[in-house]
Amino acid sequence: MKTIRWGAIAAALVLLGHVGCTREEATMTRSVTSAPFGRLPSGAPVEAYTLTNPQGIEVRAITYGGIIVSLRTPDRDGRFGDIVLGYDSLAGYLAASPYFGAIIGRYGNRIARGRFTLDGETHVLATNNAPNHLHGGLRGFDKVVWAAEPFTTDSAVGVVFRYTSPDGEEGYPGTLHVGVTYTLTNDGRLVVDYLATTDRATPVNLTQHSYFNLAGEGTILGHELAIAASHYTPVDSTLIPTGVIAPVDGTPFDFRTATPIAARIDADDPQLRNGLGYDHNFVLDRDGPGLVQAARVVEPTSGRTLDLWTTEPGLQFYAGNFLDGTITGKAGQVYGYRTGFCLEPQHYPDSPNQAAFPSTILRPGEEYRSRTVLAFGVVEEAGNGR
Repeated sequence: MKTIRWGAIAAALVLLGHVGCTREEATMTRSVTSAPFGRLPSGAPVEAYTLTNPQGIEVRAITYGGIIVSLRTPDRDGRFGDIVLGYDSLAGYLAASPYFGAIIGRYGNRIARGRFTLDGETHVLATNNAPNHLHGGLRGFDKVVWAAEPFTTDSAVGVVFRYTSPDGEEGYPGTLHVGVTYTLTNDGRLVVDYLATTDRATPVNLTQHSYFNLAGEGTILGHELAIAASHYTPVDSTLIPTGVIAPVDGTPFDFRTATPIAARIDADDPQLRNGLGYDHNFVLDRDGPGLVQAARVVEPTSGRTLDLWTTEPGLQFYAGNFLDGTITGKAGQVYGYRTGFCLEPQHYPDSPNQAAFPSTILRPGEEYRSRTVLAFGVVEEAGNGR
């Protein structure tokens, strides 16, 4: 059976904490600052928080949707570039944004037919991705204003976003108190921590929906991807899991060895036809709870790398199949077909309706906790990322 060659991969990795900096970059200090980012039609203000570490890595997030609007990292030559898709102003995010950079909740991914039964009661949700419910509904956590509190420690800077979702919001039961913390460490890691409590049983499945392009432009088809998953969850034509947990061996879904995204994305496979490419949940290989390395991405031209760890059981890989050139984003870039990819750590889609899947039900007296760690680095030479 194939396995990801994490040891060989790690040997090629140069974490940004050890990347050579220019004289200007070497004098940078870590900081967290805030600035206005526009107003909603209601007049409510939106703030942007900029996190910077000593190597100059910069994460900028706004209180609307907890959206990461930019993420700047250096390539192998030390040139900084923005590696996430998005908009230059709030107006873009208020229009028809495909969840660029946002916190997703209460339920990331799809719930079949917009309904589930919990403790004998059926709850009806919006079918905003007909015929299914997607990413929390018409006004999910990506479309609300979060309270924000910045912080600084000896080893990191960050911001805590908080939101209280009232009982019945978007059809979900219970008042849910949510905190999402973005922490940028001195050694080049972005840590995303989720915490939630409820006063009534409810499904909770939070995730972060940044679209990455480690080259900063063009398609993502040349990116080399590894996912530590021996199984995945096949879907029907509406992208709802069939309930089967299928092996990836011998299929286009086998990323246990680093493979260019382009290699099999257009293969004659019914699952790829259902998703118009990759838009599937991978069942992560793990021996128990805690953080596991779930994925690694290498962009050979720029040398940029992305390593992802998570406490979640699944990872949704989406290859930007629904980007169609109708969106003009930052600096006038047109976001065409497959110009960004998402790696969304989460529980499996439609878990409230699938008893065999790990439960997403949070009950009073319990805490929902989840952590994702993103490490940014470079490989010294093209081809060393495998």
